[in-house]
Amino acid sequence: MPMKQQGRTIYKSMQGKQIDMDLLRQRNELTPAVGNAQVNARGDELGPGGKIIRKKEDVLKDYYENSSSMPEEIAVKRAPKQEAAPEPVTEKKTKTRTATPKIPDVASVVPEGKDLTDDWVEDDDGNFVKPEDLAKKED
Repeated sequence: MPMKQQGRTIYKSMQGKQIDMDLLRQRNELTPAVGNAQVNARGDELGPGGKIIRKKEDVLKDYYENSSSMPEEIAVKRAPKQEAAPEPVTEKKTKTRTATPKIPDVASVVPEGKDLTDDWVEDDDGNFVKPEDLAKKED
């Protein structure tokens, strides 16, 4: 049965040049990869000086021989179910809630003769300052 040939991946750059990615990948197949993986672009393991130690096919063959696709499972036998004796019915005790203390109203905390609006005054910049500080600024 003939193998199906994959289509060539050709891109056009911004400058209008055509780039054949498959040809580029094939040309740089034996170039060492950047980083500390110690492989070339094809996937071969490299040794000192960039020499090929193990080919990609050998690496894949070892991987698939040594790794199992599914972990081994061990069947666990369960003990037969025993019917439990019915538990006696007990009355449940309900908890009573205590009243939470109410937060006092602002009017009850402030003395009657005190006016809350007199403490702070807005200056020309929109900041709230004490009236004494505003008088010092104006001088």
